[in-house]
Amino acid sequence: MSRPLALVTGASAGIGESFARQLAAGGHDLIVVARRRDRLEALAARLGAEHQAKVEVLAADLATEAGVDAVAARAAAAPLDLLINNAGFGGYRRFVELDPKVADGLLSVHVRAVVQVTRAALPGMVARKQGGIINVASLLAFSGTVTDGFFPARAVYAGAKAFLVTFTQILANELADTGVRANVFLPGVVATEFHDVQGMDLSKVPRMSADDAARASLAGLRLGEVLTAPGMEDTSPLQKIAEAQRAALGNARSTAPASRYR
Repeated sequence: MSRPLALVTGASAGIGESFARQLAAGGHDLIVVARRRDRLEALAARLGAEHQAKVEVLAADLATEAGVDAVAARAAAAPLDLLINNAGFGGYRRFVELDPKVADGLLSVHVRAVVQVTRAALPGMVARKQGGIINVASLLAFSGTVTDGFFPARAVYAGAKAFLVTFTQILANELADTGVRANVFLPGVVATEFHDVQGMDLSKVPRMSADDAARASLAGLRLGEVLTAPGMEDTSPLQKIAEAQRAALGNARSTAPASRYR
């Protein structure tokens, strides 16, 4: 029997590499995507040798239109069982100091690539009546009102991750009864090179391992969760956020301005 096929972006390091290793060990063939071809080819060789997985390497920069289009085209053509939109970078700066080109890159990687690659993959999944989408966001998606100095300057990064939460929630509802599931993954601080690249030393901060994070994400999809927060034992805060959103929408239907504006 043929092995199911998964496409993982940002697979050259960190959580993405952990996703790839765990999926190969569990019986998947893979399409691995990242900018660094040398790392992808080394990963493909290891997974082939250790798990007899067929691993296709697709080097692409999702901060560019050409990179997004190449991955979307491959996702449309491949009979994907699973798509993991994991690629990302922090670009942490105060917004007034953020290079406009870096801002464009953040939006391309975290928003445009996720939308276009998911849109390309979904018709085949729906036609086959099976499949899964995991969009890797962050708990920083809920950090809009947080002023704690521990957190980095993050207006575009966190805003893009907040987009992924709403996008995935609505997508999951649209896909009900199709056999295709959508999930948004909300890790906290994970021990990868992600923060090192930003020049942040978090070596003394307790962090979840990349393997545990990826394992929890895959388990959340299997459990039918739409939001998976691996470090959250009590998920009632997420439920309260959902309740508050519904209440806000329900209480904002008056045709007259609220009294404080009159």
